Amino acid sequence: MLLLEAGVQMLLCQAIIAVIMGIKVTDQSDNLSHDWAIPVVVLTCTFVASYAWSWGPLGWLIPSETFPLETRSAGQSVAVCVNLLFTFVIAQAFLSMLCHMKYGIFAFFSGWVVIMSIFVLLFLPETKDVPIEEMTQRVWKQHWFWKRFIDDDETINGDV
Repeated sequence: MLLLEAGVQMLLCQAIIAVIMGIKVTDQSDNLSHDWAIPVVVLTCTFVASYAWSWGPLGWLIPSETFPLETRSAGQSVAVCVNLLFTFVIAQAFLSMLCHMKYGIFAFFSGWVVIMSIFVLLFLPETKDVPIEEMTQRVWKQHWFWKRFIDDDETINGDV
């Protein structure tokens, strides 16, 4: 629920910033008046706060909770690698994208917030109060999508 709630908050912040920038910063005016700059800064801070209490830390916590014990270290390693790779790519591309897309960059990232929120809604199961040892049986084998990738004939503790 934290991811979905923050997704709504981040989407609203990005969309409102895109609208303000699209209306107030035109080809004839390349700056934002003080009266409009304040809401943009407040919305940016709200976006960062929404990310900081949800997607930021949960992006590290969820992989460690959802991978089975047998694959946790490899899965966490891949998750960290992908996280850092995309952080680097976005950091390197942001200024160039901002110069070319102008206010459209906020709409672009709004679209990604929608996509990732839909992914969470459809594909990320709730793991509250589920011990890590029971993740496969109680979560992955019960999920409408992921259960097709879990072998039903798994051996438990090496028993055949």
